[in-house]
Amino acid sequence: MYTLKTEYAFDSAHFLTNYYGKCENLHGHRWHVTACISTAELGESGTEKDMVMDFGVFKRKVGALCDSLDHTFLIEEGSLSEKTLNCLTEEGFSLTVLPFRTTAENLAKYLFEQLEAEGLPVSSVEVDETPNNCAIYSKNMN
Repeated sequence: MYTLKTEYAFDSAHFLTNYYGKCENLHGHRWHVTACISTAELGESGTEKDMVMDFGVFKRKVGALCDSLDHTFLIEEGSLSEKTLNCLTEEGFSLTVLPFRTTAENLAKYLFEQLEAEGLPVSSVEVDETPNNCAIYSKNMN
């Protein structure tokens, strides 16, 4: 199996609903993302001959996805009132409403699925919430 890995980072704010501790309050992270793609066979012709994928293409896809979350407030759908969302929008804040609790685990799965939808042969996505704590999503963890 051949694997490529690229890394990217983005900054965003979030809070955890139904959490009783510091993370129930609005706070931010520099999320560090490590994405891996894997294939059993290398490309046979053209630009990607003897490659899993062109690193430039891989990096651009991961970067674009992470950039879409950069400097935004990640909000679990239904966790804030419509009035609060409207006020934040009126003040000009960038909001990204997601259909899940904004944990590192769920972000890793979300990024994995988004990259997979782009046609990448994703094998795993790691999301570091801090330098010492990360979550990894892989469909086939051993």
